[in-house]
Amino acid sequence: MKFNIFIFFLLFISCAPNHTKLDNRKPYNSTGFAYIYDDIYYEDKTIKKKLDNNLMQISHRNLRTGTLIKLINPKSKETLVLKNSKKIHYPSFYKIMITKPVALALNINKSLPLIEVLEVKKNKSFIAEKAIIYQEEKKISSKAPVTSVKISNISKKKFKKENVNTENIFILVASFYTNEAANLLKKRIITEIPNYDIDKIMIKKINTKEFEVLSGPYKSINLLKNDYTALEIFGFEELDVYINE
Repeated sequence: MKFNIFIFFLLFISCAPNHTKLDNRKPYNSTGFAYIYDDIYYEDKTIKKKLDNNLMQISHRNLRTGTLIKLINPKSKETLVLKNSKKIHYPSFYKIMITKPVALALNINKSLPLIEVLEVKKNKSFIAEKAIIYQEEKKISSKAPVTSVKISNISKKKFKKENVNTENIFILVASFYTNEAANLLKKRIITEIPNYDIDKIMIKKINTKEFEVLSGPYKSINLLKNDYTALEIFGFEELDVYINE
């Protein structure tokens, strides 16, 4: 028992700042997959509220309604700033739920909908000159410092034909100040999570004071989901996902 307490204490003091857990004192920032809304999810009761797939709408399950959120396509660097339309409970594997017009505006790949989600704090300066906010969204009152808005007409835009993914996807489990602490976590995952593929867990040295524990590579979301869920059950929250680490 004392040994287990020591392990948890070592992990706690050795863990470097990372994005695996929501910190209320800092703007929310996480990278993972978008849940592209469809009415079928409401009809089969996967979610309990609807979005309008004719509009640019988003839902983050933890951030307040009206919160200004910056969405980034990590591959193309295209950005979009929208207000959180509703708080809807969707599968925890996903970072945010977005309507199809949002996915189209960001050129999100439906088969690999990678997205970065960044909360824009109202008490910090933010210039939204490159932001796109849909006309209906402008009707929502907010004191958020949006100084410039462009309206995007995407009615004729369609999803591009998608090729088979040839990229490697990785889960960032945690970051540590020492290689020893990273190895300790790696061993715990291998020994304490049933049927976890030991070949998937690796340690990447970022610099002399930062070591990342990664899981991967994966070639599709479906292959990644099981391990992501297993890590969540193990105790990790807000795990980030990267491509070609």
